[in-house]
Amino acid sequence: MLKNPTPKQIALFTGLYICLLVTVVGMTLLGMGMLGLPKIVIYILGPVAVFLAAYWVTIYYLKKYIYRKIKLIYKTIHKHKRSPEEKTNSIDIESDIIGEVEKEVEEWALTREAEINKHNAWAEYRRTYIGDISHELKTPIFNIQGYLHTLLDGALYDNEINHSFLKRAAKNVERLHTIVEDLSAISRLESGNLVLDTVSFDIKELAQEVFEDLEIKAAQKDITLSFKEGADHNFRVRADIDSTRQILTNLLHNSIKYGKASGRTKIGFYDMESNILIEVADNGIGIPKEHLDHVFDRFYRVDKSRSRAQGGSGLGLSIVKHIIDAHKQTINVRSATNLGSTFGFTLEKA
Repeated sequence: MLKNPTPKQIALFTGLYICLLVTVVGMTLLGMGMLGLPKIVIYILGPVAVFLAAYWVTIYYLKKYIYRKIKLIYKTIHKHKRSPEEKTNSIDIESDIIGEVEKEVEEWALTREAEINKHNAWAEYRRTYIGDISHELKTPIFNIQGYLHTLLDGALYDNEINHSFLKRAAKNVERLHTIVEDLSAISRLESGNLVLDTVSFDIKELAQEVFEDLEIKAAQKDITLSFKEGADHNFRVRADIDSTRQILTNLLHNSIKYGKASGRTKIGFYDMESNILIEVADNGIGIPKEHLDHVFDRFYRVDKSRSRAQGGSGLGLSIVKHIIDAHKQTINVRSATNLGSTFGFTLEKA
């Protein structure tokens, strides 16, 4: 017997079995003299008629039975309604219908499982994201509230503390503004509303401009900003220049923020045929190994108390990752505690 017979094969086998049975019974009855029919009817016409009748009856009921079962299955796994043409021609008696339906159900089950897993992942992501936003906003709002209430309760007229409290409140307002701006940037990047104005430019010249922008902040910690050896000649890349400036600014700002006093931060360029690899390396406090896989996550902080004390929204590296993804390029990080960190990203060579 076939392992996965088609309805046509089942009907053929059924017809042959019944035909054989009728022939044997007819021959037996004929031999016993109990039938007065001609031999041609017993040996040829009778078996043929029985075979055809058995074949078509089997086909009819198989199609009806299988169609009814498949219809119930399709009602469960198919989102769209089937057309009258599909219903009429739904059973192909020469195909392995059960095998095909089994395959469809298996594919449907795998698709459903993937959809459920994706939905659960996004639900967990939303919960975590909302919790992170609430936590990040709560701290500066609580601080501002405390300073303002203290001033309203009488400290406003105390010249020794009123100016100090107003400065602290203003600092927290700036932090709120930074968080909101970065959240807006993340939203634009994720929704695909960031329109890249891709142009050809000199990446070393842009890096030099960012050095100048951060010169005062670096000087406050006596951190030297420079280029690595081998970066003495210029490299031209094709990218959005404003977004690239934001990438370099965020990476250099972090290297200063978490750098050691009298430390250094260097930028290197490497030719990778179709791309240019840009590396920002420092000798700062570094990132522990267990945190490296999460540094580009939203609001992720290696040292939460120290990071918040340094300011910032906690979204800088996440924004960098989104911008790199929008350019269809890659970014990675290498780091070791107390040795420093190196962030490397690629841009298309002009």
